[in-house]
Amino acid sequence: MFSNEEIQSLNALEMTVYNYVAKNREKVIYMKIRELAAQAHVSTTTVLHMCKKFGCDGYTEFKLRLKQEMLQDKRDVAELDISAIQDFLARLASPAVQAQLDSLVEMLRGMGHILFIGVGTSSILARYGARYLCNVGCFATAIDDPFTPLEGIVNNRSRFERVAAVALSVSGETEQLITMIKALKERGCTIVSITNSASCTLARISDYNLNYYMTDVRLNGFFQLTCQAPVICLLEMIGRRLYQPGPGDTFTKVT
Repeated sequence: MFSNEEIQSLNALEMTVYNYVAKNREKVIYMKIRELAAQAHVSTTTVLHMCKKFGCDGYTEFKLRLKQEMLQDKRDVAELDISAIQDFLARLASPAVQAQLDSLVEMLRGMGHILFIGVGTSSILARYGARYLCNVGCFATAIDDPFTPLEGIVNNRSRFERVAAVALSVSGETEQLITMIKALKERGCTIVSITNSASCTLARISDYNLNYYMTDVRLNGFFQLTCQAPVICLLEMIGRRLYQPGPGDTFTKVT
């Protein structure tokens, strides 16, 4: 995780933080930024500067990468990282994330067509997201083939309605998906992405981004096992907030 070049770029205070992290990895992954700063006897700003020099968007991504490095040292990756899910739920409940969701939903209300896009495992979630929004009265479709021609999907409708494209990706670096999203953006679509990190390419080219920071787990370095429960949670929250009651609608809780 820490290259020689990155370590050499640290100043004296940042090196103090690095030395503490290197000796206390098991503790740091559960620490808040203020707790780490206090233990290293530096400011939170110094901690953030160190994170940036290690190529992280912030402290949350730094802890995620630290967890990933520790996970690689273990043979057993079958256990789900419950602490990461708890961290996500805590962030989800924060006023800042709730305001971000409200802003996104308000934008989607003005769209005539919501297009979900995903590749691989994310394609299944794209279809789920489209179906869920259809359940609450939105016009939503899904694309699971990154080579699908866009002209018939977007251009024939854009004269009559606005289109939002919702891209789902764990890494946010899938070449075919990014190519499709760039093409949709050039055609005037509003781009929404749900990714594991806020610093990936897909997140940076999006108009709206939601991120969840789960431990990246892959079987044999390829097959994606990263927990996708946060993605389902976000899709369902968006769908429920988009719902506008009709005169004949009824709800039944099945127990």
